[in-house]
Amino acid sequence: MDLFSRSLSALLTTVAELPDETFARPSGCSGWSVRDLVCHLVIDAQDVLITLATPADAAPTHDALSYWTPSATPPDGKDPFDALTVRLAAAYEDPALLRAHLEDLGPAAERAARLAHPDLPVSTQDMTLTVRDYLGAYVLEWTLHHLDLIAAVPGAGPPPAESLARSREMLERILRVRLPEAWADADGLRIATGRLRPTPAQRTELDALGVRGQMLPLSLG
Repeated sequence: MDLFSRSLSALLTTVAELPDETFARPSGCSGWSVRDLVCHLVIDAQDVLITLATPADAAPTHDALSYWTPSATPPDGKDPFDALTVRLAAAYEDPALLRAHLEDLGPAAERAARLAHPDLPVSTQDMTLTVRDYLGAYVLEWTLHHLDLIAAVPGAGPPPAESLARSREMLERILRVRLPEAWADADGLRIATGRLRPTPAQRTELDALGVRGQMLPLSLG
């Protein structure tokens, strides 16, 4: 649960430091600009607040890993919800307005996470998870989107090293593969989720491991 807070805090700091002109650049999420991605983070923070305030009566049906569903098709920004995010983001003509909205919601989500009991079952998207597992799933969410942001802004601060390592571990367990040990965590995450095209040498390494382009959807959170 502490890693959820550290991952989110680092992401919020990176967004706060983005120059206005970077909001129009393509992000690491196919089909989304940086503006679109930051708008998605606003929605994510709202979802965290809603979920933590939605206790469940039933036993957990999912954990931090089964929350995610691998897909053979990378996101392209054309899914109805993804397209809605683009339209919402366009309403924030001034990046300062979007940044301010996230500065309100993001820290509120972090505080709510710190106050929530880790074993409390909560409901989201027809799933029931403990708070601990729900927040654990979001470590991967925050880390991937942090990488998406800095892909458009060279020199921006990276995700915490422990967030990258934990996200890589989660991704390997979800996909049931072990990525090459020599790969940096950030590269492994980008390649395995379809954000970065592997080089021929990297493709050979993946083929040797039996990985055939498995990827995660852009977001379930």
